[in-house]
Amino acid sequence: MRALVIHAAGDLRLEERPDPAPGPGQLLLRLAAGGICGSDLHYVNHGGFGAIRLKEPMILGHEVSAHVEALGEGVTGFAPGQLVAVSPSRPCGGCRFCRQGLPNHCLNMRFYGSAMPFPHVQGAFRQLLVADVAQCVDATGLTPGQAAMAEPLAVTLHATGRAGPMLGARVLVTGCGPIGLLSVLAARRAGAAQIVAADLSDYTLDLARQVGADLTVNLARDPEGLAGYGADKGHFDMLYECTGAQPALVAGIGAMRPRGVVLQLGLGGDMSLPMMAITAKELDLRGSFRFHDEFATGIALMRQGLIDVTPLISHTVPLERAAEGFALASDRSRAMKVQIAF
Repeated sequence: MRALVIHAAGDLRLEERPDPAPGPGQLLLRLAAGGICGSDLHYVNHGGFGAIRLKEPMILGHEVSAHVEALGEGVTGFAPGQLVAVSPSRPCGGCRFCRQGLPNHCLNMRFYGSAMPFPHVQGAFRQLLVADVAQCVDATGLTPGQAAMAEPLAVTLHATGRAGPMLGARVLVTGCGPIGLLSVLAARRAGAAQIVAADLSDYTLDLARQVGADLTVNLARDPEGLAGYGADKGHFDMLYECTGAQPALVAGIGAMRPRGVVLQLGLGGDMSLPMMAITAKELDLRGSFRFHDEFATGIALMRQGLIDVTPLISHTVPLERAAEGFALASDRSRAMKVQIAF
C-alpha cells in the first residue's frame, strides 16, 4: 500500500508500506477519503507546532472514512464494502480519566497522526488501515467526503455540550475556518436563536452565511465591527472562539453579556486575557478539547439529514496530488476543507 509520510517541514512523501492484516476485534479498511486538518498543515509547513516537533517520519491524517475490506476474528455487525467513519481517538479505558468518564483526557491516548508521544502515533492517510471495531461507525447513506467530516464535527459537538443549554441563545463565532463553520451548524442544531460570525475573509464569511449564520462581520475591513455589541454590558450568551488569536478573544469577550460562556476551541498558543472584564462580567471561560461519544452523534445527525457538512468540502484531490491539496488547504482565501480521495 501507499501512505502519505511527513519527514520534516516541506518534506512530504508518498511511500510504500507493507499491507496490514486485521487481528481479533479489528477491521481491515480501504481508505475512501481523508480531510486535511490544521495540525496536518503544521507538520507539513513547520515540522510541528509549539513544543511538539517531528522526531521521526510519521504518516499523517486523522479525518478519514473507509470501506470495510475484511473482518478480523470475532467481528460482527459489519460487511465488506460498508462505508464507515473512523474515529482517530483510541483512549486506553483504564487510566483515571477514562474511569472518570473523561476519555478525551486519557493519559495513554493514541490519536492518529500525532507527534506528541515518541515513538509518534502513525496516522490514517494510507490506502489500507487496521482499526478497532470500537473506532468504526456505520456511515451508510453518506458520501465518503461527508463521513470524513465526522471528526471535526465531533470537536464542535463536544464544545456545544460544554456550553450547556443553548435554546434561544445569542451566539458569536470568531474564526470561520472548518471548526468555526461547524460550530455554526452545531449551535443552530442545539437551538441558538441568533448566530453572528466574525472573520477576516469574505470567502469564509460567505460560507458562514451559507451554513446558517444570521449576520457576519469582516474584522479586517471593520476592526471595530463587534464593538457595538458591547453596549449595555454586552449582547452574546455564548462565544465559540475558533482562532486561538488574542485579538479575536478580546473582541469577543467585550461583546459578551454578564455570566455568558466563552468556549475556547482555537489552539494558537498562550495569550494574555482581559481578566478584569472576565471577572466583572462573571464570565465562564471553558476549554474544549477533542471529543469521544460525539463522534457517533455527528454521524447520526448527518445520516438523518439534520446537519449538512457538504458546503465545507471545497476541494477533493487524488492521493497522487496530495502535495497540491496541502497547498490549497494552506490558502484560506480560496479553500475551506480540502480532502484527499484514496
